[in-house]
This record gives sequence, structure tokens and C-alpha cells, in this order.
Amino acid sequence: MTAATPPVSGDERPAADGRPVSTSALPAPAGPIPPQRGAAATAPPGGDAAAGGDAPDVPSAREGLWSTARRLRRLAPQATNGIGVTLLLALIATVGKIVIPLTVQQTLDRGVTGPDGVDLGLVRTAVTIAAVAIVMTAAATYVMNVRLYKVSEGALATLRVRAFRHIHDLSMLTQATQARGGLTARVTTDVDQMSQFLQFGGVMLVVSVGQMIVATVLMLVYSWPLTLLVYVCFVPMVFATRGFQRRLSTRYALVRRRVGDMLGAVSESVVGAHVVRAYGAQRRTATRVDDTVEAYRSAQSRAQVLVAVVFSAGELVSAVALGGVVLLGVSLGVGGHLSTGRLVAFLFLMTLFVMPVQMLTEVLNDGANALAGLRRVLDILDTPSDVRDPAELDVDGDAGGSGSGSGGRDLPPGSLDVTFDQVMFRYRTGPPVLHGIDLRVPPRARVAVVGETGSGKTTIAKLLTRLMDPTEGEVRIGGVPLTEVRFSSLRGRVVMVPQDGFLFDATIADNVRYGRPSATDAEITAAFGRIGLADWLAGLPAGVRTAVGESGGLLSAGERQLVALARAELAGPDLLVLDEATSAVDPATEVRIGQALLELTHGRTSVTIAHRLSTAETADLVLVVDAGRVVQRGTHADLVAQPGVYQRLHSSWSAGIAAL
Repeated sequence: MTAATPPVSGDERPAADGRPVSTSALPAPAGPIPPQRGAAATAPPGGDAAAGGDAPDVPSAREGLWSTARRLRRLAPQATNGIGVTLLLALIATVGKIVIPLTVQQTLDRGVTGPDGVDLGLVRTAVTIAAVAIVMTAAATYVMNVRLYKVSEGALATLRVRAFRHIHDLSMLTQATQARGGLTARVTTDVDQMSQFLQFGGVMLVVSVGQMIVATVLMLVYSWPLTLLVYVCFVPMVFATRGFQRRLSTRYALVRRRVGDMLGAVSESVVGAHVVRAYGAQRRTATRVDDTVEAYRSAQSRAQVLVAVVFSAGELVSAVALGGVVLLGVSLGVGGHLSTGRLVAFLFLMTLFVMPVQMLTEVLNDGANALAGLRRVLDILDTPSDVRDPAELDVDGDAGGSGSGSGGRDLPPGSLDVTFDQVMFRYRTGPPVLHGIDLRVPPRARVAVVGETGSGKTTIAKLLTRLMDPTEGEVRIGGVPLTEVRFSSLRGRVVMVPQDGFLFDATIADNVRYGRPSATDAEITAAFGRIGLADWLAGLPAGVRTAVGESGGLLSAGERQLVALARAELAGPDLLVLDEATSAVDPATEVRIGQALLELTHGRTSVTIAHRLSTAETADLVLVVDAGRVVQRGTHADLVAQPGVYQRLHSSWSAGIAAL
């Protein structure tokens, strides 16, 4: 049983607004990704909530083509499945294209201008052989294309799933340092760009290389001087193209980044439309979207200008080479060194050679774009998973296990206690956020964690639910270190109820069923009843079948929280971590939420991030956090009578309540 609820939020705003996804049904990564204790801390210090700024999103533009291909092969091995057969079909398709030049040469030199005059029988035989060869070539090309399509789509589907899975394996802090538009682009448009290239440019690249090789061999057979002339014209262009390719890779890396920026700006403007309208910010929002669109247009245009230069250069070189071949070929023919049929055949072969070179510009364009997208996807896959499931570790503790449960431990049955042993947490840059936290929460105790905004209390909740690992020290639940607990056990026994009460665009029943996927509508209704929400549910137009809209937009903030509480109740956890959210609800809903929380936490161990001190008043134990340290602990009655942080907070809160 897995309670797939959104991650716990920060003190003032959610750490992430993306939809939580259970990844237990997704295939485990094939390659080892070493676990890194405490590596989740990538956000800047200064508060509980993760910073969500735009981190640099620069792919490895300078990485070589072959090293990129090796990375792809490691992550999606099916990309090279059956490559030998595909190359053989490509060879057949390529060889078939030389039939026409050979037929023309034989027809002219032997069937038309031979020593015995016109030989119609030879002409008919040559044409028949050419027709059969063309049919075989078409069949080989068809099979080759189908194989390439299937292999490429299979490999890219694996890459897309792995990237999606890996993004959700990263801690919420790491995700917060990446622009969400960029993350979305990596598993959508970036992969789509690769698909487009592999299904067109990839085919053309394979066929064109073989075509150029075969054409070169036959051109040498017909006339080595003409072949040398062709290569003298095109070899410098090939070297120049390599330089263009490096510049294109850099420019298309920027294009892919601009796509992510544009997606992020558009999606935020749609999701936050109510805020935009409420503050009359339509013009400012439109300007931001326009700026990202213009940045994408500019980046794309700069890349296309470079492509146009390469294309024009190819056209110029082709014209020069063709003119030179005609002049030199006629001279050789006049001197008796080259027959008419051979010259005409050479011109056909030269066309087979030049066409791939001219198409190289289009392939180069798509390839550079696809390569930039591929590197972005590979870069996110190479980002170490901050918090690893022990079930995906082998018995020696190395990453890369089958994920079948050979590693890790289950939480013990029954009520759970919580222990923090000298826990310290710091971000990769900046001072520690938590300092030597020592605490123990007894089984079935109701604990309230209070403190000013930025004191570190939400960081404690994130460590407790293993959204990230401590930099030093150890967190234990039921006596088991969290780093050793399988996620299947942790997520089934420990449930988070976040501050924002995120809901999916579905019915209430579908949202509550995230707590237990097999639950019936009757069981869901009973869950509402157990926490005293039966009357609220009965007042809805369709009961548990009521649609909530995207992000629960058809319900109020308080109603979304009620659904989130029912979801937690249905999961039946032994430990609840609650980020209390009553600051944005009306008094009646606040009372309803408070009563539901009392029912939900009854008989269970619970840790509540208390924003309103009425929660602390009913708790068995109050922990006061200040500047990353637990400075006071005890009951409400004891703490409110002692001078200190809690007394000051309670006095301030009470004064605010009295002023209402």
C-alpha cells in the first residue's frame, strides 16, 4: 500500500507544484546510479522552503558525438538492437542505387554504340535486371525504415520513461533548482526532436554514407582523374562542415534551453491565470511570454542562418564540381580515354555522391538539434539521485540492483517512534540549516513543531519523510535508520499531508484513492466519516464522484485540505507528518479541519508543523525550533509559563487572535 501524496511544503509556499507520481510501477534504471547521502541539498540556504530559481540548464555542448552515443547506448541499450541486420539492409538499398548508372553505361557502350550496332536484346536484359534490382532496393529500404522506426521509438520510449522516473527520484530541492519548463521539455520536446531526426535524418545518414562509399568505388573504376577532381572540391567542405557542426551544436543547445524557458513561461501564465487577473498583470505576463518567444525565435534564427551558410556552400561546391567534371570528362573523351557511356554513368554516380553531401545540411540541422536535445536528456539522467530506495541496492550496498527488494529493510509492525540523533543539515553552499538535532517522539504521541518562518521546522519534516537525507547524524523510525528503509514500506507506513492539499484533475474518489488504489467508493465514503467529514461530503453535488478540476480549482483551499486528510485516513498510516494549513481558510472550515485532524491523529504517532498555536495547545509534546536548533520542548502548559521563544510566539499569536 503506497500513499502517493504530494511532498510536504515549505513554511510559506509549496516546495513544488508538480503532480506527485508513484514510480514503483516504472522500470528500474538499467545503469548504476550511486547513492549520495545528503546530496539533496542543492537549494540556497535561508529558509525551510526550497528555492526554485532557474538554475543553469546547459547541456554538454562540447561533448563529442561518439561519447554522447556511448552514453545513449548505456542508458538505452536497445538503441543498437539488430544494428547489423539494419546496416545490411542499408547496404542492399545503397547498392541498388548504382544499378541505373551501370545500366546506362552498358546500354550506351554495348547496346547502342557497340561494335555490332544496336543490340536490343542486351538493352532489354539490362533494363529487366535494373527493374528487378530497383524492386529489391525498394523492399530493402522499406524493411530498413520499419526497423529503424521501431528501434528508435523503443529506445526513445525507454529514455523518456527513465528521464521521467529519474526526475521524480531527485529530491524536491534539486528539482526546485531546475526550471520546470526545462524539466518538462527534456521528456517531451527534446525527445520528440530526437525521434524526428532518427526517423528521417538517421535513415538518410545511414543510406547516404553507404551511397557515397559505393559511388566513390565505381567512380574510381570509371575514371580516377574525375574522382580525384570531385574529392578536391568536396574534401575542404567536409572539414569546414565539422567546424560548422560544433557551432551548430552550441547554438542548438541554446535553442533547446529557450524551448524550456518558453514552456515554463506559458505554463505558469496559464496555471497562475487567476493571480494574473486578480492583480491586473496581463500586460506584464504577456510581455514575459513574448520575451521568451522572442528569445526562442532569435536563437532558432541564429542557428538557421548557420544552416543556410552551409547549404549555400554545398550548392556552390556542387556546381563547381559538376562543371569541372564535364570539362575534364569531355577532354578525356576527346582524347579517347573515356567512353560516352562511362562519362554519362560517371555523371549519374556523381549525382549519387553529391546528393548526400547537399542533404547533409538538412541532416546536420536536424542532427545538431537532436544532439542538443539528447545531451539535455542524458545530462538530467546523469544527475545523481539524491535519495535512493534501498530496495534498488544490491546486498553489497551498490546501486544498480534489480529493485526486487534484495536491499533495505521494512519498518517494524505496530506503532512507530521517531528518533533524531545529532542531525545536521546544510545546503551545498551556505551555513548549516539544522544544528545537532536530538529528539525522540514516542509511539502514538502527538507532537507539534513550532517556530518562526525559516527556523528549520519544515526541514525537519522533510528529513523525517526522507525527501532528503541529513548531512550528518541519523534519523530513525521504529528504530530503523531511514536510509535502510525500503520506499515501499516507508510510503505505506508514513504519510505526508502537505500544506497545499494538491489534488489531481479527477473526482474526489480518484484523489482519495491515491491513499489506497484498491479502495471502493464505499470505503472512501467511510474514510470521510471516520474523521467527521460525512456531512460535508453529503453536501457536495455528486458526493465522492464530484469533480475537483485541475489542481482542485473547483474546490476552496480548505475543501482541498479536507480531501487530503481523507486521503491520509484511507492510507491507514502509523506515522503522520502534517504541514498544518489553516491560514487561508474561513473560521468554520478551520474548526472542521481541526476536528478532522484530531480524529486522524488519534492512536497514531503524528508530527505537525504548527502554524497556528491552537494545534500546539492540544499536542502531547511541543518542540520549539529556533535558528535550526530545538531550543525548548515540553507540553503547552509548561512552555507557555516559561520565559522563552514559545511564550513570545504564543503571546504574539494570542494578540493576533484577539485583534480579529
